[in-house]
Amino acid sequence: MADAAFRQQLLWRLEAGAWDLVEWIARRFPVDAVSDFGSWLVRRLGPLTSSQRVAETNLRIAFPKASDAEIAALLDAQWSELGRSFAEFAILDRILAEPGRVEIEGFERLQVIGRERRPTVLISGHFSNFEVMAWAIVQAGIDCQVTYRAANNPYIDERIRRGRRRYGVSLFAPKGLEGARELMRALNRGESIALLNDQKYNGGVAAPLFGEMAHTAPGPSSFALRFGVPLQPLSVERRAKARFRVIAHEPIVLEDTGEREADIEAGVRRVNAFVEDRVRARPAEWWWVHKRWPKEHYKRR
Repeated sequence: MADAAFRQQLLWRLEAGAWDLVEWIARRFPVDAVSDFGSWLVRRLGPLTSSQRVAETNLRIAFPKASDAEIAALLDAQWSELGRSFAEFAILDRILAEPGRVEIEGFERLQVIGRERRPTVLISGHFSNFEVMAWAIVQAGIDCQVTYRAANNPYIDERIRRGRRRYGVSLFAPKGLEGARELMRALNRGESIALLNDQKYNGGVAAPLFGEMAHTAPGPSSFALRFGVPLQPLSVERRAKARFRVIAHEPIVLEDTGEREADIEAGVRRVNAFVEDRVRARPAEWWWVHKRWPKEHYKRR
């Protein structure tokens, strides 16, 4: 047992050392050069991994009428996007500090939430470099619990937190029932919460996504209904290289009929419809390497 713990600690520290080396190198090059290199590298390495099959299966579920050539082009484009986003994380504070690299459409919507301390459930998905959206929330003055899934490696997790603190973002990793309670306490205090709501959630609500049922976390809709607050959808688009547009879309106001389970399911369906709409608009910029649909799809294909 002690040997296993030692090996785990050693592996974690080696991974953290590699992270530090990559970050040190990246921060010595121009922003666009780092983004371009990430694109070049992952376009070549990504197809050699098992994630290539996952991404292809997802694309064929979402776009069943696409030709093999179209699927191949989307696979290449999504690896390019993923590579850029990974590489940019090491220098995101530099990107965000440079005027003109990020524009925010609908910024007034976010400012009203911050200025009037309107508790809101902000939702989004893994669109392009989704890290940019957390920065936009902070820029609008919103007192918000920005949630994320903690990394398994605690040393990497601390580096992720440190990197995000560089551009003013503090994070909260909710775990289990107590995590949900803390989010509810935040809404009670007049704060907002922000969640990514586009990944598979075992035991979640089954709702259509690209015509197939996908299990989706009910949390955002449940919180919005419980506190009588809107869902504020956000997305981010890549304009060119390391330049972005964050969009604050029209709020989603859920209907409260008193039938809580049915109302939550209706909310989840609306969230999935938003995600699908954004993915159809910019398919290369979604996180296709995640198994979004039930496992039977991946066995069958």
